[in-house]
Amino acid sequence: MRTPKNLLIAVTAACLLATSAMSTAVAEKKKEFNIAWTIYVGWMPWPYAAEAGIVKKWADKYGITINVTQINDYVESINQYTAGKFDGVTVTNMDALTIPAAGGVDTTAIIMGDYSNGNDGVVLKKGKSLADIKGQKVNLVELSVSHYLLARGLGTVKLLEKNIKTVNTSDADIVAAAKSKDTTAIVTWNPQLLEVKSEPGATLVFDSSKIPGEIEDLMVVNSATLKDNPELAKALVGIWYETIALMKDQSEKGRSAREAMAKLSGTDLAGFETQLKTTFMYYEPKDGAAFMTGPELPKIMDLVRSFCFEHNLLGENVKSKDAIGIETPTATLGAKTNVKLRFDPSYMKLAADGKL
Repeated sequence: MRTPKNLLIAVTAACLLATSAMSTAVAEKKKEFNIAWTIYVGWMPWPYAAEAGIVKKWADKYGITINVTQINDYVESINQYTAGKFDGVTVTNMDALTIPAAGGVDTTAIIMGDYSNGNDGVVLKKGKSLADIKGQKVNLVELSVSHYLLARGLGTVKLLEKNIKTVNTSDADIVAAAKSKDTTAIVTWNPQLLEVKSEPGATLVFDSSKIPGEIEDLMVVNSATLKDNPELAKALVGIWYETIALMKDQSEKGRSAREAMAKLSGTDLAGFETQLKTTFMYYEPKDGAAFMTGPELPKIMDLVRSFCFEHNLLGENVKSKDAIGIETPTATLGAKTNVKLRFDPSYMKLAADGKL
């Protein structure tokens, strides 16, 4: 999850070409749908549900077929969704804005799955508090949620990005970089964060639990597809809540499910459960819907879109953070005539009311 935004520039042109062709297409009633996912603790219910027959159970209920496909590269999964190869994708709130929405693909979040509650962090090998980062080189995946976390953290100690120097480091290389004597500051996410902060002399000085709710993990679908095929959303929400009930189940059945999810993600049960502890899961649909309809979401998305605009992630010629509209149940941010990212709690509410 949350792999490099430095790939974004390279793929933007291709995405825009694809989406310009799509803009004239008319969504239609469909029977088969494709959903993409990538490895991250909060998204492992999807492959487990596919293997356990839960996906088929709910798809059959609504007379449709749902294919759940793993994509090895997170950004590539979003690009493929943006290009129309998938009907839905697992994605963070920030990346939903900067890739499909910024690329012109109207996208709707139907599941508020979780938020990072310590899965992302800033680690210093030289210093014991975040203020000590001043003047240091910071290794991170530039323009990712790690960069966003760093910017938010700097603000809490009255520092600016100009007070540090970022060094773009891929998520695949961040652990090795952290072992170098020349590396003194690192920002990354789990499972890499677990390794980085265990290095001798390393201190975790800031993490995502300090900005609760801001790094959100979603299931989004194409808005036009959703409009013509609400059965897809009903099935996906049904699949999700049946599966995450197993994730929190403390019986042997739940343990077996978590163990399977751990294996699918490339770790063991202990490692998976360690990551779960720093992931705030909305296990109940009423809780996910409540957060989506609450007063904090517009504030959070305003922070996110401000960061994205300041870092030129909304497009080369975008003149304002208001260029792209973001619709939440309580407020619309930006251009109401150009809404491209929507948060729709209605399907979670159906699940909460037992009406799926």
